[in-house]
Amino acid sequence: MSSAGVCLDEFAAVRAVFDERLDSGAELGASLCVVRDGEPVVDLWGGCADSDRETPWGADTLVNVFSITKTMTALCALLLIDRGELDPYRPVAHYWPEFAAEGKGGIEIRHLLSHTSGVSGWNRPIELADIYDVEAAAARLAAQAPWWEPGTASGYHALAYGHLIDAVIRRITGRSLGRFFAGELAEPLGADFHIGTGPEHFGRIATLVPPPRRAVDRTKLDPDSIGIRTLTTPALDIAEISSPSWRRAELGAVNGHGNARSIARVQSLISCGGELDGRRLLSERTIELIFEQQSDGIDLALGVPVRFGIGYGLAHPRTTPAMPPGRVCWWAGYGGALVVNDLERRITVGYSMNRMGPSLLIDERADAYLRAVFAAAGVSA
Repeated sequence: MSSAGVCLDEFAAVRAVFDERLDSGAELGASLCVVRDGEPVVDLWGGCADSDRETPWGADTLVNVFSITKTMTALCALLLIDRGELDPYRPVAHYWPEFAAEGKGGIEIRHLLSHTSGVSGWNRPIELADIYDVEAAAARLAAQAPWWEPGTASGYHALAYGHLIDAVIRRITGRSLGRFFAGELAEPLGADFHIGTGPEHFGRIATLVPPPRRAVDRTKLDPDSIGIRTLTTPALDIAEISSPSWRRAELGAVNGHGNARSIARVQSLISCGGELDGRRLLSERTIELIFEQQSDGIDLALGVPVRFGIGYGLAHPRTTPAMPPGRVCWWAGYGGALVVNDLERRITVGYSMNRMGPSLLIDERADAYLRAVFAAAGVSA
């Protein structure tokens, strides 16, 4: 099965790897985009947008990319930091007074952005539908005590990340996260990425195929551990991801809808040093905040070693996909979606798909594409 789209001759090996995954069935449908110096050098798509293989994956197919959304949310915060409206070292309660409850007055904005706030999820009981009301769900987070000492370790804010940042953005700008992202990033950059997706787009959203179920002995799980509480209160339901309520909600941690092209377009703002199309949106000083390490160790929610800067993951020898040395930041979406920003070579790689893999962080397909991209760029990943 051949992919559609464009690919410069020097990246032909990338297309070969992508086509091989489509042919083998490792991909059902997918898109892959590489932007260098702000211009796409690879923009590929192929396969099927549905599990019945009746609808081709098209140039404008969208898909839920889960935690890639967090990088878009982080960019919104960085924009406000750059404008002097948000200070990463100021307490969250300076902007959101209610957040100071239960001993959280000292938690800083950088702790939210780096998953070190101690507020990685909601106290029980809570259902998935409860978080669609973003303001009410954020108020619940503001009222509870942190689950560990803030700033001492990361605990991946799997579902809560967007609610926390949204609450701060609302108080500074008067706009919700989704509206701020649309007005300040997606629309100015011409990027087809949505945090809160309107029904006019539903017809081109690909159907997700859940990853294989893992055999888990639930009797050996501690229901009160940070990991279990974070990832199960509430738990994601892949069947629910296709509901109108999920799609419309502005969940800045997990329900962004886009494709590789729109991911790479927005995120290339980072790899290009804050300037795209002759318009500067971020200063280099603000971008350097991304690489200010906030944590490095076993993540209390994911249970694996992760290194976080402000808003992005940083390279770690055990839990980072194939990336070259230097100033590189990244993050992955549940099932395989990926974004990597390489500031040394001014390259951004975006990847999205609908056949989900089992990993929360490193997907074999994404890893293979990255190796091919950086090999073509003349650097060892």
